[in-house]
Amino acid sequence: MAKYIFIVGGVLSGVGKGITAASIGAVLQAKKLKVSIMKCDPMLNCDAGTLCPAEHGEVFITHDGRESDLDLGHYERFLDIETNRFSTILSGGLLSELITAERNGRCGGRTVQLVPHFTNLIQDKIEQSQKSSNSDVHIVEIGGTVGDIESLPYIEAIREFARRVGRENCLYVSVLWVPWINTSKELKSKPAQNALRDLRGFGIVPDLVCARTERPAPREILNKIAAFASIDDEAVINLPDVSSVYEVPLNLTRAGALDILDRFAGGGKADLRAWETLTSQLTEKYERTVRVGIISKYDNRDIALSAIEALKTAALSCQSNLEVTWFDARSSQESDWSQVDGLFLQGATDAIELALAQDKPYLSVGNPLASDIQTGDNTIKLEKNSFLADIYSADEVIERARSSRCAEMSILEDPRFAVSGRSEDSAMFIEAKDKKFIIITATNPELRSRPMRPHPLYIEFIRSML
Repeated sequence: MAKYIFIVGGVLSGVGKGITAASIGAVLQAKKLKVSIMKCDPMLNCDAGTLCPAEHGEVFITHDGRESDLDLGHYERFLDIETNRFSTILSGGLLSELITAERNGRCGGRTVQLVPHFTNLIQDKIEQSQKSSNSDVHIVEIGGTVGDIESLPYIEAIREFARRVGRENCLYVSVLWVPWINTSKELKSKPAQNALRDLRGFGIVPDLVCARTERPAPREILNKIAAFASIDDEAVINLPDVSSVYEVPLNLTRAGALDILDRFAGGGKADLRAWETLTSQLTEKYERTVRVGIISKYDNRDIALSAIEALKTAALSCQSNLEVTWFDARSSQESDWSQVDGLFLQGATDAIELALAQDKPYLSVGNPLASDIQTGDNTIKLEKNSFLADIYSADEVIERARSSRCAEMSILEDPRFAVSGRSEDSAMFIEAKDKKFIIITATNPELRSRPMRPHPLYIEFIRSML
């Protein structure tokens, strides 16, 4: 029987449920357990493909073409796995499926209700996601916070789920915020107490509470939260802010989560040496620094979250520091761009003339170069003797992209460029001739980059600036 871990949030959104979920998964992997993970999002959208990037950040593409929110990127980077179309559900898609079933007579004329029909469908999707990976432990993150109207069916569904698989096979984790009040110079636990009271009112007593704080919290604060939640003191741990999200798996074990995970999931002794090495490297200061300018039409930097993480780990592999400067494509000038060592763009070819004139390293991803690109994995044949083939050390690669139905870009006719990668008849990569590093691609290679396995294209981009 598979084990299930449910992650819920309290007090406010953006508290770090996704990172916590991914970090718990990393610890379980270190115990030699097979882990799968999914996100349940209460939004009434059918998928993340139409969400505004300025509000929600990047759209993460799974290998099989599912458009999802950026939390799946955290999952893939931390766990070095490929999520799939079963790894995310949204209320809009589930309601559409349920209504279609009712319209087609598959509900037998019964009254269709949130409970049990919608909550049962949520549970079915959770089981389906676990079975798609045949994992030992399946982690389920519930979007939003406890008490949100749109989240209530999901809280009820995971409460009911314990009856389906047995309470001993379910671990409930609450991630909540404990604010620091600067005027009185103290941490206030009341919002956390209220969030846990609400959760208990919905029938769930958490097995683990992760108290997020700006600075380390004294044990008496954590014990106070435990007392009001009617749980053991050891079940409330502190996860203060850290300089890198990749420190969180180690912080979980140091804070005491490992004992709880051991008792729940079993497995071997956790071997976290790879994470210790990574976090040690992240704290190092190197002699060389690369300055990358990211040009975007959005102010929300999460639009380039996967790319920034790919740049960080690529710089780390090149033993260099990374400085990122954010440029607004609507107002910045080429004179601003000249202050950086290289330029990175998403979905645009602006600044190409500057890059060509100065032979400045330039990488532009997610450009709709052709009209028939499929969403998800694309098999791409690389041109022999091309710069791209040298970077990949291969003649064929797989990269993810989003579908495109636009006309081919005029830059394909520019004699200064050559097509260096094709998927069937579609141009997927072009590179400037006789230049240090100027590459434009329809793909998003950063989606396949990992902190301990950086992407070769990003490594070469960083190396070209050193």
